[in-house]
Amino acid sequence: MATEAVVSPVRIGRLSIGALGILALALGTLQSVVEPALPLLQRELGVSPAEGALVGNTLLITGAVVAPVAGKLGDRYGGKRVLVRLMAVVSAGGLLAGLAPNLPVLLLGQVLQGVMVGALPLSFILVRKHLPSGESQLAIGVVMALFTGGGMVGTLFAGPIAEGLSWHWMFALPTIAIIAATLVLTRLMPHDPPSPSDHRIDWPGMVLLSGTLLTFMLGLVKTTGAGLPPLAVGAIAVAVAALTTGWVVVERRAASPMVDLGMLAKPAMWHSCVLTLVITAGFGMVAFLLPQLFAVSADGYGFAADTTEIGLFLLPGAVAGAVSDSVGGIAARRFGLRAVLVVGAVVTAGTMVALMSLHTAEWQLVLAKVLAAIGAGLGTTALLTRTATAVGTRDTGIATGLLVVTRVIGVAVGSQVAGAILDAGADSTTGRPAESAFVTGFAVAGLVAALSLLVVRSTKKGTQA
Repeated sequence: MATEAVVSPVRIGRLSIGALGILALALGTLQSVVEPALPLLQRELGVSPAEGALVGNTLLITGAVVAPVAGKLGDRYGGKRVLVRLMAVVSAGGLLAGLAPNLPVLLLGQVLQGVMVGALPLSFILVRKHLPSGESQLAIGVVMALFTGGGMVGTLFAGPIAEGLSWHWMFALPTIAIIAATLVLTRLMPHDPPSPSDHRIDWPGMVLLSGTLLTFMLGLVKTTGAGLPPLAVGAIAVAVAALTTGWVVVERRAASPMVDLGMLAKPAMWHSCVLTLVITAGFGMVAFLLPQLFAVSADGYGFAADTTEIGLFLLPGAVAGAVSDSVGGIAARRFGLRAVLVVGAVVTAGTMVALMSLHTAEWQLVLAKVLAAIGAGLGTTALLTRTATAVGTRDTGIATGLLVVTRVIGVAVGSQVAGAILDAGADSTTGRPAESAFVTGFAVAGLVAALSLLVVRSTKKGTQA
């Protein structure tokens, strides 16, 4: 009887599923409050656009590092045990951000919050272990939908919270919900037994990847904002190159690397990674530039929108992104991957070209965000789903994990480059970016979208299976 109790999974009830859903909703909210509030944060903290971009990017960097290993941690040590500990880290980060007096403390809070990326795969592990197949699929769908919905809640309510209370409460309120949901899960969710494994977690690879990305982001900020001498710029470039080389060496030698670089030797895989990086970098630029333009004072070319208005302007784009993410795979099966990628790139490039001259009305920017979200969502999801079916079953997790990491890095790099462009075009007296800086940013984003067309054209049909 004791053996049977260990082997047979314990079914979980609706309260446990509800707690997972509330947790996903709160995490989605906490993740999304920064985007509409970023101009406000820059004003309150007295930082430049490039420094402001770090607020969102530090969370993305942690997410990119945690994403490939979250499932492995859950399998090895038990999904509930790892989920509760990760939520403790997220809660500490949220509270730290809620109390942050300056940018460095806020960045530290965002770094800790970034481990929230591991919550979804760990939730799926728990659901699959404790529910039959049909019920688990329904529960996973509910958790995913609530996480997406949380992103929309954060976009919509960041402004009212920041303006009615303070920006600190944007982080504190979702964090309180996360703590409450985690306590409920700790009480109600049965423990799942760990699975023995001979492979170690690739901690050196995680440290080197995060160090590489952080050094690159900080290097962009210092190079564009502080006007560093050529020798200092060269030193930063050497540091990034050395960290990248060290990471590659570690990944090639690791018994169980966080990113299987051998997978990149397959033409279909590296083409997908390059395309994903290019597409998401372009979208990251757009996602950063538009809230900044909304917030610029109305005397001249801006709209003087407050955080609540920015959230409302961005909401249609968030909805469009969620919809396009859900249909990207279907579109690829119906029309072919190449056709979906070409349409997405053309739409994005055309939108950026139009924005270079048409950015004098709010609806123009709202429509641009919607079109860019559709183009990026269709393209990246189509690549993800087609890559998952192109590789062998045993390689599905590795391949999709690699694309998810690439997607996160692309958005982070794009937004940081956009911040650097605004910093370079800022007025030395007021610190406000010139209108020409935004035009330059839209032009670069359009060129990046056009670059994806070149990559698609150079890709052989055989690699798009």
